[in-house]
Amino acid sequence: MPVDPLLQGLVAGFAVEAQEVVQKVTMDLLELERDGMERDALSKLYVRLGRHLHTLKGSASSLGMQDLGDIAHKLEDALAPLKANPQKMPRPVVDILLHGLDLFMLRAQAHADGRGDALPDPAAALAQLVSEAPPPEEAAALGASGSLKMSVSAAQVAVESPAPSAAAEPGPMVPDVVPESADTGWRVSARQVTALMREVERLREVRLRFEERGRELDRVVTLLAKQGLLAETAEARSQLSGTSRSLRTDGEETGDIVEALEEGLKAITTRPVRTILDPLQRMVRDLSRQLGKEARLSVVGSELSLDRRLLEKLQGALVHLLRNAVDHGLELPVQRERAGKHHEGALTLRIEQQGNLLFLECADDGAGIDVERVKKVAESRGVVTSEETARLNENQVRDLIFRPGFSTRTDVTDTSGRGVGLDAVRASVEGLQGRIEVASTPGQGTRFMLTLPVDLGSSPVLVVRATETLVGLPMLAVEATQLARADSLRLGKRRAHLEYQGQLLPVVDLGARLGLRALAPPAEGQPLLIVQSGGKRVALAVDAVVGDRDLVIRPLPSEVRDVPAWQGAATLSRGELLLICRPDWLVTDTSQAQVVAQRRALVVDDSLTARALHRAMLEAGGFSVHLAASGARALDRLATDTYDVVICDLDMEEMDGVQLIAKLRERKETASLPVILVSAHDSAAARERGLAAGADGYLSKRECAAGRLLAEVLDVMSRRGNRA
Repeated sequence: MPVDPLLQGLVAGFAVEAQEVVQKVTMDLLELERDGMERDALSKLYVRLGRHLHTLKGSASSLGMQDLGDIAHKLEDALAPLKANPQKMPRPVVDILLHGLDLFMLRAQAHADGRGDALPDPAAALAQLVSEAPPPEEAAALGASGSLKMSVSAAQVAVESPAPSAAAEPGPMVPDVVPESADTGWRVSARQVTALMREVERLREVRLRFEERGRELDRVVTLLAKQGLLAETAEARSQLSGTSRSLRTDGEETGDIVEALEEGLKAITTRPVRTILDPLQRMVRDLSRQLGKEARLSVVGSELSLDRRLLEKLQGALVHLLRNAVDHGLELPVQRERAGKHHEGALTLRIEQQGNLLFLECADDGAGIDVERVKKVAESRGVVTSEETARLNENQVRDLIFRPGFSTRTDVTDTSGRGVGLDAVRASVEGLQGRIEVASTPGQGTRFMLTLPVDLGSSPVLVVRATETLVGLPMLAVEATQLARADSLRLGKRRAHLEYQGQLLPVVDLGARLGLRALAPPAEGQPLLIVQSGGKRVALAVDAVVGDRDLVIRPLPSEVRDVPAWQGAATLSRGELLLICRPDWLVTDTSQAQVVAQRRALVVDDSLTARALHRAMLEAGGFSVHLAASGARALDRLATDTYDVVICDLDMEEMDGVQLIAKLRERKETASLPVILVSAHDSAAARERGLAAGADGYLSKRECAAGRLLAEVLDVMSRRGNRA
């Protein structure tokens, strides 16, 4: 029966609301079929289910969609006997209710799309629901026998859905999120929203400049007071102080406006992660039953809100990972019990955001990845040759599961064997500028770790100093700060530890970790930051804590994006570049992470920004990089260390690049050392001057920013006969 055209707008809104209610009912049903719930909790769930179904029935009927009202009524009838005597809901009854919800939503969306007049009578589907819904006592006896055969396809026939694509793998249905186009408000393109976000970022930078100008005025007032001319400067100091106070007030108001704009934009452009994670509970449950397995999915971090576009692109990857975990990872209940495990497999999705990085982990407690089997399958399917597998370590062998065409299934089933799966996941993640890694322990399970950049809005950053270099840390990773004290430090031969909350945390010297100085134990009173990531914690020793800032963290250029130490960069109030350190890199065991590089480079530049960028680019190419802020400091370094190449700024105070080259060529030890000059000047005259002074290469800073530095370094080293 078609809906009154005057009510069509309300019907579209009802479909959106109904999707939310149906998702809540689905989560309650999945909870009701699990063991161990107390009677009071069961009673509350049954009451809530009844209330939700009654709401669906009343709302649908009031809009003239009697077919939906009839479906909700039948679902109420199936639930009624169990409400009277609350108990764990038998799986066959859960099956019937879930399929009824599928039928309800498929028809609701058809009404919202204006196809209600083309819907067939639901009598046949309703009759199937009623006939296959057993009485409670019979359903309890059936248990998980799987004797009920109603399928989602029956519901799809009831709304005459188009046939699925032959290329798509069939499997348990993942309820789609109803498009939010039902809103009658303005339509705005993603490009327009992004442009507005950029303007908000500019406004935030203006606010930071307000703060900086206020501090400059305060310094001027203090300077005037120190001159001793208090009477002569009284009026000027009073006016400056008033202007400083006004600037602070204006800055605070600007900050409030920026925060309100940003929150509004986030509300428009983001969605809670649970909108894609909650429907996966149903998928895991249905797939487990289809394969004769038992599994429970736990989700951590579903309260986060992320860019809607990112979530839509992530959903397919998560579906693949969970289907793979259930199909390939988890064992059958009998096998799990034989191995001393719980008969129900545990799946975990964990999502965490630190600064502009999103960390997502999909883990199972199944059999793990059989490395030898992966080798044999990869060879038999022509993914690699036996000679290649012989040279691979275990991590590289596990990575073969991401290769196109790889599958350990020899037969094609509804869920696997088609050779399309994890390679699609990797392609999807890399398409989002992210990366995916896998770790596995035989007999204990497998973990897939996804790292993705997110660029919506600002992030709180703690700015610290190591030697003379400023470094940013995502505030979410900083658990606490304290000063080093002798009574809380435990100094060993190779490493210091901090006694913190009953634990001994390894002390990591940020300056040494970044290669800025030699490793040294923390001094009395030195700031220590408790940094955590992925369940690991370290005490990070820094030279000074500059303060917290609200900054927009941008991804690094593609040439240096894979450098493990850095997750992005931000701009400070005066335009200085601030590199943001990755917490997971800081907490990594340095004894395993610090591998001696075969190639060493010395970067000489009086600009902090230039030194940081050059270092990041060279590390991406496998170099171990040391830094020097002046020509004199570079000569000190070269007197005690050896390097394969020197990258030097042409224009520096006290000793410029030409003078440094002259001194290097005078010494026997450094006479043939490759030197590349870098300059802001891109003129032919400056280039000729540099090369005539004995430089092996010359790059403008624009060429460096475009990614030319590493290629030039390797070329120069090759010409000089060094290792490249």
